[in-house]
Amino acid sequence: MNPFTRFLMQWARNAPLAELVEQWDVLEALVIRVYKSKTSTAVDETQYQQTKAWLETHYEQFAPTLEPYWQATQVGGSTEHDDPFRVLFSPDTAVSFVNNWHAMQHLPAAREALNQLIVAQGNE
Repeated sequence: MNPFTRFLMQWARNAPLAELVEQWDVLEALVIRVYKSKTSTAVDETQYQQTKAWLETHYEQFAPTLEPYWQATQVGGSTEHDDPFRVLFSPDTAVSFVNNWHAMQHLPAAREALNQLIVAQGNE
């Protein structure tokens, strides 16, 4: 888990949110790994399909709550961007992240939005 997110999660008592964080950590690590290695392995592809399926099934319950947070973030220096979560789990295969700078630019926005949601949930 991202160290700062782990720190924030220590006060969260929301099991569905914890599962989203866990799944997002898997996807984020995979995107970075595939981008850096310039290839995807069979393990990467399997892991991506599993994570993608989970996100496609469960993301809708978080999307309305996350939207104001990701809309306030920047991608490539602009606040005019699509939902960074959907950008990152929409490709059909993990190999799509090879040399995909567009995807990489969405990672910080997604992480920032996720962390902001965790903080907001902890303050409730």
